[in-house]
Amino acid sequence: MSSDPTTFTWWLLPLLMALLTGAMGGVAGPLLVVRRRVLHSNLIAHAVLPGVALALAAGIDPLLGGLASGLGVTWLAERLSSRRLADDAGQEVVANTLLAASLGLGVLLIQALDGDVDLNSLLFGDLLTAGPADLLRAAIALGLLLMLVCSRYQQLVFLAVDPEGAAAAGLPVRRLQQLLSLATTLVIVSGMAAVGLILAIALYSAPALIGLRTAASLRGALGRSAAIGMAVAVGGFGLSLLLDSPPGPVIACLCVPLLLGSAAAPHRGRR
Repeated sequence: MSSDPTTFTWWLLPLLMALLTGAMGGVAGPLLVVRRRVLHSNLIAHAVLPGVALALAAGIDPLLGGLASGLGVTWLAERLSSRRLADDAGQEVVANTLLAASLGLGVLLIQALDGDVDLNSLLFGDLLTAGPADLLRAAIALGLLLMLVCSRYQQLVFLAVDPEGAAAAGLPVRRLQQLLSLATTLVIVSGMAAVGLILAIALYSAPALIGLRTAASLRGALGRSAAIGMAVAVGGFGLSLLLDSPPGPVIACLCVPLLLGSAAAPHRGRR
């Protein structure tokens, strides 16, 4: 695909990628926020870096490497948190330590690969270099995420409102959490081309917060958050072209004003 601005279609694929990434973040975000799993998703965003780097160097789909390392570190975090570290402070220590270690390992691996992998593109994204494979990966991830939400909606609402009650009622709480971790890993790796691994958390958090505060139901929050996420992603892409700046950082910065909007938004009960 040509990046010559004199052509008409050079921006079309990045635009579609921005839309899909914003939609993925908007749908996944409220599920993470209501479950207080934002730190967990940030851990996943860093944990996928070693696997993605190795997969790219080996010439295989980065989604496979990202899933392997992301889910592996998530499993390790849960195991460590369940051993004498079950309190909130212990879980935060485990998550932040593994987060930093994953980032460090990823950087070390990329340096060892001696230029075969672009660290900046992995961390901060590069919409203008997104290809058809990136677009297809994002579309599949969004489809799987929507299937999860539609098929398990009532269970997800119950889990969000009353986790202990959901467990007592016999809901597969652990399986739902594993599915959420898998879905989070999918959307983070699939949105890598747009906003990178490190900046993804802003797009998955800020739209979700204002969506949750302005909607009367989780279903409404998902829709509003997705619309806001797409608007921010597309707006950031357009602004980055005007400023001649990388789209990922611009999109992340545009998420900050959403926090002001969410602070002024009235709280509403959800069902």
